[in-house]
Amino acid sequence: MSAAAATANEEILVIETPERVPLHFALASIGNRFLACAADHSIQVILMLMVVAVLQWVGLLSEFKDKMSEAPKWAIAAVILAWFLIWSGYFAVFEWLWHGQTPGKRALRLRVIREDGRPVTFWEAAARNLVRIFDMMPFPFYSVGLLSVFLSSRDQRVGDFVAATVVVREREAEAPTFDSVFGAPTSDVAMRRAFKPVVFTGDTSSMTEREIEVVETFLRRRWDFSDGVRQWMAWRVSMPILYKLRPDFDRDSFTYEGFLEELLQRYRAEHRL
Repeated sequence: MSAAAATANEEILVIETPERVPLHFALASIGNRFLACAADHSIQVILMLMVVAVLQWVGLLSEFKDKMSEAPKWAIAAVILAWFLIWSGYFAVFEWLWHGQTPGKRALRLRVIREDGRPVTFWEAAARNLVRIFDMMPFPFYSVGLLSVFLSSRDQRVGDFVAATVVVREREAEAPTFDSVFGAPTSDVAMRRAFKPVVFTGDTSSMTEREIEVVETFLRRRWDFSDGVRQWMAWRVSMPILYKLRPDFDRDSFTYEGFLEELLQRYRAEHRL
């Protein structure tokens, strides 16, 4: 996979993997990021109004405009707390649980990743969104964020600089689909290591047989692809597993294929009948 595969008007982020194979990502455009953000803020507003509507429905709040002072103080506090959690936690929680995506980003096929191509953790998701209120200044026009994006070579707003993250657009057409790679049955179960084992600490008992089959099938068929496509597929297979297991490993010696090889060998050893 090369940068030539990108369309002429795309900005490309090239990340070199530990195997020294470059992965090419299309940076999310300002237009797509704006639409995704607008969709997410709309959902936030709807959720906030739902909180008020529910409390009014159960009689804890009277007319919101004129008689807010007549509501119980704990009900007012509950509204304020709920609004705060929705406003401050919405982006961080979704980007953490949905692998760098929010509902708006998922609709626009955008994803937040770390600058080294690895998945964001809760701390990166929280850090980039705690600074969001600064990016939105003067509220709510995102003037600071837009200026930062224009001046940054990686289209990063201030929150991205703080968390060392970037927003990319998924271009799945450049690599084989999962169905095309894993759809046909295979009979050869022989496995061999091609990379230095990635020693990691993590509980593999939460892995399902289906997930392991995906790993196994990729490792069988990876040599049918060019180096770039192979590394891209290794990254795509590894990402959801890294999110699920949250393993500890040596980042300097980490390789995606070495991780998948070690994961498969360990899982089969632990589940050998």
